[in-house]
Amino acid sequence: MTTTSTPPGLARFNVLEEHAALAALHEACASAEWARRLLAGRPYATVADLHAASDAATAGLSDADLAEAMAGHPPIGRPAPGDPTSAREQSGMAGAAAGLKAEMLELNLAYQERFGHVFLICATGRSGEQMRDAARERLGNPPEREREIVRTELGKINRIRLARLVEEDA
Repeated sequence: MTTTSTPPGLARFNVLEEHAALAALHEACASAEWARRLLAGRPYATVADLHAASDAATAGLSDADLAEAMAGHPPIGRPAPGDPTSAREQSGMAGAAAGLKAEMLELNLAYQERFGHVFLICATGRSGEQMRDAARERLGNPPEREREIVRTELGKINRIRLARLVEEDA
């Protein structure tokens, strides 16, 4: 019989005091409801269990909770100053040509005007051109479709950030 132990980073997260765990979760996602749901599910035996809880919490966010989560994300091509997470995630835009950066700014503004919130995409591993192309394509979506795409993208981002949270050394 084999036994699997909880990974050390996840074990640390499981025993964090509530305020520290909430702060760590808030760094992953700005939705207070999402963080509350994940906190309520502790302890997690595996990272897969944590990801499943995140997926369920993301799927259950109200429109207001989703808006709160999106408010924590800077526009693509404009990572928040002093925020290494957004800079790392948006690194595909870091070396982009000035023309591409200007086009992305225009697309961000058009998207925000159309949908009322930041263009949200899981930018990790994507080039500037891929993000631009996705913004162009998604501008034509009906609002209901776009809201579901945003929810899916948020779920991907949350998974990546949670994995970093529980894999990092203490």
